[in-house]
Amino acid sequence: MPLPKIEEVRKLNDQELADEILAAKRELFELRLQQATRRLEKPHQFKHLRHRIAQMLTVERERQLAADQTSTETPTTNEAPPSEETEQEQE
Repeated sequence: MPLPKIEEVRKLNDQELADEILAAKRELFELRLQQATRRLEKPHQFKHLRHRIAQMLTVERERQLAADQTSTETPTTNEAPPSEETEQEQE
């Protein structure tokens, strides 16, 4: 089974992404439990699952940064820069 592709993760909306992250973390917990009780049959699943979680967290962080960047790009003040006339009047 090949490693999952990040394009699959990018297609998810924010809520689906959060749900998938939670489900993957639960599955990783179950794998650790199986490993502790020596019932783990496919140890390579750890690698695949950790890789998948990393991809999902990366996409989630990219979206957070993009949202923060768009919110900071909008100007917060509507003041015009001082004109030359007002500077000359002050002298």
